[in-house]
Amino acid sequence: MNHRTPIQTIIGSLLVLLSLSGGLAFGKHNKAEAPPFQYVGGTEALAAGCGGRLEVLKDNFAFSCESARVNIPFTSVNLMQFRPNLSKQVQRMNIAWKVEPQIGRVKDNGYLTIVYSEQNAVHALVLKVSSETMRPYLAEIELKTGKSVEVYRSYDEFE
Repeated sequence: MNHRTPIQTIIGSLLVLLSLSGGLAFGKHNKAEAPPFQYVGGTEALAAGCGGRLEVLKDNFAFSCESARVNIPFTSVNLMQFRPNLSKQVQRMNIAWKVEPQIGRVKDNGYLTIVYSEQNAVHALVLKVSSETMRPYLAEIELKTGKSVEVYRSYDEFE
């Protein structure tokens, strides 16, 4: 016969609960996370809403999503902005949009816009990204490109 003391029963129950909760927590972290960047407009042949990752490499940006990869050499970049909407400055540019950005002002997310020249034409890449995700990218972008990102943090800074 197996005689257990009340303390052994409590400890055994706690161990079972801990192992179950650990398994549940593992299941939560095991889910695939949504891509941090979303293509919302630009001159590239990407699907609108395509989620992916932005890499800041040695000499270029690389945006990859399920449908394609775009490489933008730092030397071709003319303008970089991170703001809650698309600036009037970018809207007035002669950009041949393949995906017209349909965006409005947002509080928790922003839009990283990279305008660059390639083959005598103006190109643009507009990515939706959370401010929290973008924060560490800002310093890295400025450090590697030698160019600054125009950052608009509040609605008071709009033209």
